[in-house]
Amino acid sequence: MSIETNDPELFQPMSAECLRQQEDLELIASENYVSADVLEALGSVLTNKYAEGLPGKRYYGGCQHVDVVEDIARNRALALFAGSEGVNVQPHSGAQANAAVYLAALKAGDTILGLDLSNGGHLTHGSPANSSGKLYRAVHYKVNDEGRIDLDQVRDIARRERPRLLMTGASAYPRHWDWAAFRSIADEVGAVLVADIAHVAGLVAAGLHPTPFGHCDYVTTTTHKTLRGPRGGMAFARADLMKGLNSAVFPGTQGGPLMHVIAAKAVAFREALAPAFTTYQAQVLTNAQAMATRLTERGFRLVSGGTDNHLMLIDLSDAPYSGKDAEAVLGSVGITVNKNTVPNEKRSPFVTSGIRVGTPAMTTRGLTAVDAARVADLFADALEQRDDAERLADVRAEVHALCGRHPVPA
Repeated sequence: MSIETNDPELFQPMSAECLRQQEDLELIASENYVSADVLEALGSVLTNKYAEGLPGKRYYGGCQHVDVVEDIARNRALALFAGSEGVNVQPHSGAQANAAVYLAALKAGDTILGLDLSNGGHLTHGSPANSSGKLYRAVHYKVNDEGRIDLDQVRDIARRERPRLLMTGASAYPRHWDWAAFRSIADEVGAVLVADIAHVAGLVAAGLHPTPFGHCDYVTTTTHKTLRGPRGGMAFARADLMKGLNSAVFPGTQGGPLMHVIAAKAVAFREALAPAFTTYQAQVLTNAQAMATRLTERGFRLVSGGTDNHLMLIDLSDAPYSGKDAEAVLGSVGITVNKNTVPNEKRSPFVTSGIRVGTPAMTTRGLTAVDAARVADLFADALEQRDDAERLADVRAEVHALCGRHPVPA
């Protein structure tokens, strides 16, 4: 039996989404494609098992096998990130991982200092719309006129505000992070230092991005994005902080862990430990450079002037269309992106003046730097000729053909 037979109403949109993923080009920086092995683990019988607590210390019986699964995931995660000391693989998302760290490190009302959301930060770094901005006092640093973090500004704010926790990491920052410099600032003001590496985790694991391990007290990440695993999260901490972090995950912020997802995380970690993963991450960076170069040549302004990682942020403040408009036009030709705020944003976050673009998913499909440059041209053509239905149809046809030559791996 199958969903197609038993639940055709649900099967239809699921099937349509599968087709969309095959026929459209995914440029959302936070998305990727998982392997068949990851999907197999996600659809396994482990979804039937409640396993509150940690391996060997569960609140339910019958956990002898899922204990092995979680230990495999934890050991592989520690092996993947050199310098890590302890890890909890149970967080359901990056947001949950951050919430657990806050609970472990802070008291209600304590001050968080993180990157401003409109400057590339994340909701969970103190946005007033998020629990991190409601339960704690949040203040923010911003990027400078060149689109880069000014460490002198961060230090000045930290000295003035005396944060209990200094948050690093971002959702739309295209440059490297100087973790050692942030460590110095945190030490000066007596703050806990946290790195949210959700976007660059795969690059860090491959040794192609500076590592926060050895500098930060806590490190959080998602397990998808560049890490190319299932949608989920995990949190690392220094060995002496792990007891508090574990308690903050359960029972502090979550109930039973999703054992099928933890198994899928373990699969992804094994894949990331293979030499081919480093080759893949290097191609992600090469493709990003190729796209950034061509987009600049085509007249687009990139925040910070380019990229050091897998993503670039395109500033459309001076364009005759918004980020929302651009997202819609590109979507019509099969190029999937997300609108995004930019520094000094003048529009609503529902409209925005920017587009965020990333190369992890296209690279998983096997696209090269030559392909990436061509994708940038198609991106530019669609926006420059957005009112030309015939040209848009031509772009859509070329995108479809490109995707046909590079199918999503089975």
